[in-house]
Amino acid sequence: MTRQDRQRIAVGLAEGRSYAEIARRLGRPTSTISREVGRNGGPGDYRPERAHQAAARRARRGIPARSPEPQDRTALEVAEGAVEMAVGMGLPKMVARVLIGLWLSEDGRLTAAELSRRLNVSPASISMAVGYLTRQGLIRRERDPQRRRDIYVVDDDAWYHSTMISARQTLAAAEITKAAGQALGLDTPVGRRLARGGAFLERISLDALASAERWRDLPP
Repeated sequence: MTRQDRQRIAVGLAEGRSYAEIARRLGRPTSTISREVGRNGGPGDYRPERAHQAAARRARRGIPARSPEPQDRTALEVAEGAVEMAVGMGLPKMVARVLIGLWLSEDGRLTAAELSRRLNVSPASISMAVGYLTRQGLIRRERDPQRRRDIYVVDDDAWYHSTMISARQTLAAAEITKAAGQALGLDTPVGRRLARGGAFLERISLDALASAERWRDLPP
């Protein structure tokens, strides 16, 4: 890999692009990019010049770079694809990385320190992400009284709680919209538009609440 390749990787990381996007731009496999970044500080601390110097030292010593095992490569590709999907659905990149990191952990339970080490990002970034995810019901916080630390958990009810929170927020918006339409008058274009929009939001949010309850215990 050339110095220019590594500089382009650094630019891609700074822009928040996924390994797959960077790989496509360079015409290289995604696993090559993830391996390059992983052995040179991770996405939060990748420096192209430092990475190039490290590669040169390995070449001089005749020490080949360690390649991930096939299982590790598969896990990396699954994680990258899942993060891309979550970002495409509207989650901020760091929030998506934390959520997917929890989903793909062995028991779905990690502390902030463990997340920080796994993702190689600052504790402040983890704090922001878990705050967002907790508010959305996608994860929950447990307190470990013995070690005085928080544990962040994703479990089988995560999507149920998230759906319920989102549907209730939509229902509240529907009520406000309908009330605004009635206040302006249903005989006016704006009033009718707001009332119709509010009725639509009300209907789909009630359907979502009922559906979440009905399918909460759906077997895998």
